[in-house]
Amino acid sequence: MIQTDILIIGAGPTGLFAVFEAGLLQLKCHIIDALPMPGGQLSELYPKKPIYDIPGFPEVLAGDLVDNLMEQIKPFEPGFTLGERAETIEKQADGSFIVTTDKGTAHHTKIVAIAGGLGSFEPKKPPIEGLERLEDKGVAYMIKDPEVYRDQKVLIAGGGDSALDWSIFLAEVASEVTLVHRRNEFRGALDSVEKVQELKNMGKIKLITPAEIVGVHGADRLTAVDILMAGHKEVITQEVDAFIPLFGLSPKLGPIANWGIEIEKNAIVVDNTLDYMTNVPGIYAIGDVNTYPGKLKLILCGFHEATLMCQSAYQRIFPEKRYVMKYTTVGGVTGFDGSKKEAPKAVVKKIE
Repeated sequence: MIQTDILIIGAGPTGLFAVFEAGLLQLKCHIIDALPMPGGQLSELYPKKPIYDIPGFPEVLAGDLVDNLMEQIKPFEPGFTLGERAETIEKQADGSFIVTTDKGTAHHTKIVAIAGGLGSFEPKKPPIEGLERLEDKGVAYMIKDPEVYRDQKVLIAGGGDSALDWSIFLAEVASEVTLVHRRNEFRGALDSVEKVQELKNMGKIKLITPAEIVGVHGADRLTAVDILMAGHKEVITQEVDAFIPLFGLSPKLGPIANWGIEIEKNAIVVDNTLDYMTNVPGIYAIGDVNTYPGKLKLILCGFHEATLMCQSAYQRIFPEKRYVMKYTTVGGVTGFDGSKKEAPKAVVKKIE
């Protein structure tokens, strides 16, 4: 069983920053996320999309922000349970919790912090007959390892950032990349649209619009897909090794909604006058997953909520201790292995 001080459910930016704030208090964190990699929506939906409202960064790519957060929390050695969904929670006699995932991984924790963004994510699947039969046999709804598609004929369907970004990336990996979208216009970042057009002109991406995939072929493995051009009746069959429909993810609270926590319009109600705790003592909710009067769904607001949550968690874990906050500019950052990034010493210069 995995032991930790704070169990964070959700590896998005708010959950990752909570690890840093907890680490400053020398509290150990472990993170559960249903997605196969840290970063939440930033990694899965728009890794190449610029973000403009992160303090100190006039512009930062979503994927780069995740990389920076991972680097920032490295001294605090968080644990990760990825590709698994938090399923059940059991409160223990001492006030701690045991949280078990859908794959049976058990976590014993003193504090639970739900930082699941808009909830756990499930891929939006197109209504194509026989599609589910070929899942993991050439059909996938997210890309975990691009090398799987090395020298393969890949067809991606979708018109958002994820479809554009992966088409661009796989153009240098796959033997053939086809991007199909039901409209001529794309919803993604302009520079990504221009890059796809450039790769099309170079013959590295085959672009088919407006069109949609209406059928799949293959017994034990995907062999081809049927493409229907808008306004046409005739179906075009194209041989492919992989079909990746990237139509986004549907957010759902999932099993967390059954944990006895107060829910309002698919969001978790918290007390924002103090520490963002739910109606269940010891369980907090931070980031986009929570709601309270005046709530703003911004990453920087999630960072603020994570900071106050960690302060409250420390007091719950160590009620007999009085924590005196020290600015990192004064105390530096001390990792769990004893390593320390020292704050620069003040230079006093005498004025003549």
